[in-house]
Amino acid sequence: MKILLTGANGYIGMRLLPLLLDEGHEIICAVRNKERLSIDPETRSKITIIEIDFLEAVEEGKIPIDIDVAYFLIHSMSTSTRDFDEMEAKTAYNFNSYINKTKVEQVIYLSGIVNDENLSKHLWSRKNVEEILSKGEFKLTVLRAGIIVGSGSSSFEIIRDLCEKLPVMITPKWVLTKTQPIAIRDVMHFLTGVLGNRKTYNQSFDIAGPDVLTYKQMLQRYARIRGFKNWIITVPIMTPKLSSYWLYFVTSTSYKLALNLVDSMKIEVVARDNKLEQLLEIKTHTYEEAINMAFKRIEQNLVVSSWKDSMISGRLNKNLGKFIQVPKYGVLKDEKKLKVQDTERVLKNIWKIGGDNGWYYGNWLWRFRGFIDKLTGGVGLRRGRTHPDKIFPGDSLDFWRVLLADKKNKRLLLFAEMRLPGEAWLEFRIDEDSVLHQTATFRPRGLKGRLYWYSILPFHYFIFGGMIRNLAKA
Repeated sequence: MKILLTGANGYIGMRLLPLLLDEGHEIICAVRNKERLSIDPETRSKITIIEIDFLEAVEEGKIPIDIDVAYFLIHSMSTSTRDFDEMEAKTAYNFNSYINKTKVEQVIYLSGIVNDENLSKHLWSRKNVEEILSKGEFKLTVLRAGIIVGSGSSSFEIIRDLCEKLPVMITPKWVLTKTQPIAIRDVMHFLTGVLGNRKTYNQSFDIAGPDVLTYKQMLQRYARIRGFKNWIITVPIMTPKLSSYWLYFVTSTSYKLALNLVDSMKIEVVARDNKLEQLLEIKTHTYEEAINMAFKRIEQNLVVSSWKDSMISGRLNKNLGKFIQVPKYGVLKDEKKLKVQDTERVLKNIWKIGGDNGWYYGNWLWRFRGFIDKLTGGVGLRRGRTHPDKIFPGDSLDFWRVLLADKKNKRLLLFAEMRLPGEAWLEFRIDEDSVLHQTATFRPRGLKGRLYWYSILPFHYFIFGGMIRNLAKA
């Protein structure tokens, strides 16, 4: 089949792509920015990539006419706390306009479980998108999922952070709300199982695992699986805004996502039936099995995708290409270079920078800078990195975003996503003479920006000097 995959660089899309390729389908990935699709060159050579922003005006001829099936995996919950529902509706309308001009037979939409009478804004928006898509000139299959548990999923990472950072938790009453989690592996089985299945046309299905749990029980079971005990104290006075700040500071989530998640956590998310499970003969995994499978992937360094690599995890909700040309004028620089003996070894060091491996010098200063950034509403060092030794353009790397990762030409370029009075780049490059160049570039915003640069200059002397020396060690 010829399949259009929207949201291809999202958490679900990145998982679904290799499965569809393995089944022999021809895949067209629709993304806002080609440079943001974090896949290896071999996979990239097997697919077609088209650039479409479904929030912009519809352009004729963008999508091939001979599409058989399309996956609608676009969500805007993390981009805004106010008008994300309007953005999602506009996206759905524009999607219909594009798809109605093709020969597509089926559209598959991954939504949320919407069985509660009083829906949150997030869940109401998902239901509204479903209604908009149902007016398209195609057969619609809707899969409604609750909490998705898997390595790199936002839900899993939040649970992981809460349990492993806080042995004692003072929690709001929403932790007593019931939900029905589902393993990411099962979500993939359902998404591929309904593909071209005429029995699922113009129908919606709840998909969930076998366990109905409160959020408190999910936290407690996670702790038990990991071999420790946690104490959870529930209080009735914690406001949604205070709960959102609590999630933001303790976990790796962004504030916008935290606010929308808290709004939804007050709503019971429990599946009504398992008719699709019976139709496709899928046996879903328990919550404990989902946690164990997630850690198995983490321990084997096989995390395919992470929500942290999404653009909405930082502040750079723009085209990466705008920043890939490092400015030469009106900037301040810290340039260092060092002759290296083993370029391949040094390149490996560069490709392992950040995350658990740290920044090769003064890691406590990097952590302190991340702490200050988070206090001021920035991303901090909460995101880490998805892979220990692989980097793709668009990946998050602590409080940096990868603009360029060209191993062949021995160059790595990062753009700062921490809160700054200006814009900052950090570049590593090894030239033909085996000289390692390390360049920090800062484009200040007014006097405040210049004062900031000169105030931290002494720290740069030690941090960047020690970093290049340690990177160069073979």
